[in-house]
Formats: sequence, C-alpha cells, structure tokens
Amino acid sequence: MTHGHASDPGEDERWMRDCLRTARRAPAHRDVPIGAVVVKHGVAVARARNRREVDHDPTAHAEVLALRRAARRLGSWRLDGCTLYVTLEPCAMCAGAIVLSRLPRLVFGAADPKAGFVGSLGDLCRDGRLNHRVAVTSGVLADACGGVLVEFFRERRKKGG
Repeated sequence: MTHGHASDPGEDERWMRDCLRTARRAPAHRDVPIGAVVVKHGVAVARARNRREVDHDPTAHAEVLALRRAARRLGSWRLDGCTLYVTLEPCAMCAGAIVLSRLPRLVFGAADPKAGFVGSLGDLCRDGRLNHRVAVTSGVLADACGGVLVEFFRERRKKGG
C-alpha cells in the first residue's frame, strides 16, 4: 500500500465498501462493475458506476462520471479538499481527468495490470512533469474489489457474452 496525504485506513476502507456497493449495481446494465465516490470533509458529494453500455459512451467510466457530478455539486471544476475512491486502478483517461480536476488524493482498490495508469502501465497522477500531482493510496480492499470483477467476467463467459 502506498500513502501520500495522511490517511485513516478505517475511513479508506469504509469509503471503498461504499464504492463496492455502487459497483455491484453496474452489471444490471451489462457494465463492468466499477464504483467511485468523491468525498469531501467526510461527506460523499458524488457517486458513480460505469455506464459505458447503458449510455453508449466510451468515456462513461465511474471516475469521470463521479468527477463531473462532484464538480457540478460543488460549483467548481477544481476539486480541492476532495478524495476520489474507486474500486479499480484508473485508466489513462481517468488518471488524466483526476489530474485536471486538481484532486488532491486518490484511493483505489485493485490494480489493473492491463489498463491501469496509476502505477501499472504508467503513472499520470504522480508524474513530476505535470503541474499537479495526486497523493495515491492503492490496494485498499484489493481482494474484494478484484473479486467483484472476476465474478462479473466469469458470469459473462458463462452467458457467452
């Protein structure tokens, strides 16, 4: 587990369980079960799950949707003082959106060795060449987060889709 900003492991696990509950609603729409929540001062300001299938939108990843909702709710694209929790390591698109939102902290569950861009294939969130760096905590409830994905793909293979 890597740490940036001071974090409370109990709080991180609490919010990751929140993400898992959100993620578990995604398969109803055939979407990959990834959940995200933006938290500010201990309060959830936005939640989202993947909606690529239901919205027919390649950018409708849980993280992007949660960042958009949080920015609208807070009235600013700068998400100062917020933490984004997400069940899976963000891809390059989502990592870029996290940096652009000036989010101070990211917490994710399972690593994504095939598409993750916060340590696996690269690391946009902590790249020193960018004008903003994000504190990252990884591996929070990683087994549970990964398990939801494994089960989803196992079921999908059974159904032939």
